[in-house]
Amino acid sequence: MRVALTGGLIADGTGSAPRPGTVLVEEDRISAVLPPGAPIAGADGIDATGNIVAPGFIDLHSHADFSLGASPAAESQLAQGVTTLVTGNCGWSPFPITELEPLRSGTAFLAPSLDWSWNDLTGFAATLEPAVNVALQVGHCTLRIAAMGSAERAPSAGELRKMQDLLREAADQGAAGFSTGLIYAPGAYASPGEVAALVATAADCGLLYSTHIRNEGARLLDALDEAIAAARAGGARLEISHLKAVGKPNYGLVRTALEHLDRVDDVDLGWDAYPYTATNTTLTTRLPTWALAGGTLLERLADPAERARIADALRADVLLSPDTVVIASLPPGPYQDSRGLSLAEIARQDGVDAAEIVLRILETHQAAVSVVNHAMREEDVITVLEHPRTAIASDGWIMDATGPGHPHPRNFGTFPRVLGRYARELGVMGLGEAIRRMTALPASRLGLADRGVLRPGAIADLVVLDPARVADKSTYDDPWHLSVGVEHVLVAGEPVLTDGVPTGRRPGRIIS
Repeated sequence: MRVALTGGLIADGTGSAPRPGTVLVEEDRISAVLPPGAPIAGADGIDATGNIVAPGFIDLHSHADFSLGASPAAESQLAQGVTTLVTGNCGWSPFPITELEPLRSGTAFLAPSLDWSWNDLTGFAATLEPAVNVALQVGHCTLRIAAMGSAERAPSAGELRKMQDLLREAADQGAAGFSTGLIYAPGAYASPGEVAALVATAADCGLLYSTHIRNEGARLLDALDEAIAAARAGGARLEISHLKAVGKPNYGLVRTALEHLDRVDDVDLGWDAYPYTATNTTLTTRLPTWALAGGTLLERLADPAERARIADALRADVLLSPDTVVIASLPPGPYQDSRGLSLAEIARQDGVDAAEIVLRILETHQAAVSVVNHAMREEDVITVLEHPRTAIASDGWIMDATGPGHPHPRNFGTFPRVLGRYARELGVMGLGEAIRRMTALPASRLGLADRGVLRPGAIADLVVLDPARVADKSTYDDPWHLSVGVEHVLVAGEPVLTDGVPTGRRPGRIIS
């Protein structure tokens, strides 16, 4: 197949200003970048007049491994111009599996659409036939469950070796990275030494180390130092996931954090961020981590003494933030109609305090509750986005255009929001620079030489977008809206979005 994209301005991913030109694609690669008006014979044409032609966007931080199998069309991603998803973040991946139930329970807040019919990366990858590319990481929480369940203790020497062996096996099967989620049980139970040992193994295997650090509040700098120390000791490439500072007392701390990161000159270090002031996580992160030990939260909540102990811990925790924590999704139960309401609003309806409402929601919905937490400020989001080393990433996992629940708008709007609101309207960065943060920069973090830059020989993952119209439409109050302004998307040279409409093709690949 031979395709020519003509009439547009080329933003090649390097950060350069868009320039006129024609992109010629043959089979799955870019064969030439030609001057405008150059004669081309025997090619199908895509008229990009008035539009930008750019490399397809690479999302460094996605949880789509829990949703893409059931939603391979990836409509929410194509509407944003995303052609590659990096999954297995925050310590969670759907492999390897030795005992299924603890892993199923730990990832329930993601509402996974999985049949769990595999044991390892190879088996999982065989179930995918997506429209977009996927780079699979293996998660520390999943490794820990596979080696020692959800125990709140240090691993034995044998258990640590098992985690390392499973990590090496995943690398041999094509993993692109290793991730930790050090606020999530059981990953939160790991010592810095345990994490460093696994990071060293990941580095030996040539994997990227992606981390949701241990603290994104008052102890942000300490948590960054822990991640840097592990990467330095093991010689790993380090990616700080969704860099931010949460909680009003910590507003402004991101500036200090960026200065801190800029002083590190002996670690291959990068970070990513999403352009929103709210996080999206599981309601169980409001609980003390000991309440989740052994995967027995629901049993603890059924015990009056243990339930009272957990409630007391919640009442003593200033981070509970009932006014800012909003229910996003949960399985059927008595609070199903409370999606989109804050914990404070639901508590007032029930006539109880916030601690009690957290426990009621968890115990009546299998502890599988996703929440949106309005915990940041716009000034800090801009501060992080202004930094030239910040890659753009979504932290999303919703692939469909419509569905249940009240999901975070980042699932539908991350990349167009940066291009529209922050680049075009606020001038936080130029258009060419914004595209670099979505293409060449994330490709370099993954070590991908043939993606992220529009040049001859590169894989023909391409997006055509209208720079005047591209925008996010999803909001916190009304999230189920696709972005607009992305006209065409090609994955490995095949059209997967034409005139804004998915073609139904599935040329996506597992890449590492």
